Amino acid sequence: MEKRKMILDCDTGHDDAIALMVASKHPQIDLLGVTVVAGNSTLPKTLRNTLNVVQHLGLEVPVYAGCDRPLVRDQDVADDIHGESGLDGPVFPELHIQAQEKHAVLYLIETLLASEGDITLVPVGPLTNIAMAMRLEPKIVPLIKEIVLMGGAVGLGNATPAAEFNIYADPEAAHIVFTSGVPVTMMGLDLTNTALADMKVIERMEALGNKAGKLFGDIMRFTFHSQAVNGLSAGPVHDVTAVTYLVAPELYQTKKMYVQIDTNMQGPCYGRTVCDMNNRYHKEPNVNVGLAIDLEPFWDLVADTLQRHI
Repeated sequence: MEKRKMILDCDTGHDDAIALMVASKHPQIDLLGVTVVAGNSTLPKTLRNTLNVVQHLGLEVPVYAGCDRPLVRDQDVADDIHGESGLDGPVFPELHIQAQEKHAVLYLIETLLASEGDITLVPVGPLTNIAMAMRLEPKIVPLIKEIVLMGGAVGLGNATPAAEFNIYADPEAAHIVFTSGVPVTMMGLDLTNTALADMKVIERMEALGNKAGKLFGDIMRFTFHSQAVNGLSAGPVHDVTAVTYLVAPELYQTKKMYVQIDTNMQGPCYGRTVCDMNNRYHKEPNVNVGLAIDLEPFWDLVADTLQRHI
């Protein structure tokens, strides 16, 4: 089977790190590069976290630093979930590798312009880098094969009662992406909050006996407790669902619908993904929305992929 060419755009906290671990070793994914954005924490922290994971696991993938703030709104971070470092829990050795000199937005533009329309973007943080690239060079838009993102919700949010964090962190960027015309698949909280790494899952990954399995354990043992603020019994691996959808879409129940981003800063629903589940607007669907996931084969896929790390 031909590999899916992919660029992972992330704000590396706990679930982002695991998404990177899966994307870098799945045999059906060709991970071309990793672009980093501010979100879960500030850009210096999310970049450092990304480089730490890449160095620790000996990954040969270029990393590019991107936008350090949202397009319009003030910056917000998720220290209550991810801790002071943005990736509390694991302890990494001294960092010796560096990001590429090129800005992530320029990397996205140049790579897509040189492509044959066969690259999928997988943003699992705020959509600032993707939106900036689209606005700076509109010619890339028809060259994006697909965008599979983690963000949003049909129902309740986690940053506010209405909004999920990744979209709330930069609603204006999300509006640009959702109205771009690029095929978009959205893995929102309705689905991702069910992908919980409980102690049974954590111990299964640790039993793999390699660096990736131990790192999974160090990461998810921290979030096992920190996610109580969202009323969850364990830490969800939100971002991993976006990566695994590329190679196993049959595990997911999705529905195409019209989705609008609320960009009214003065209202209580700023950053909400308004999902027209019942076609009240009678508008053409613009997003394929994830609704449910078959968890047993999902965890099998994660375990099989992490086993491929040394």
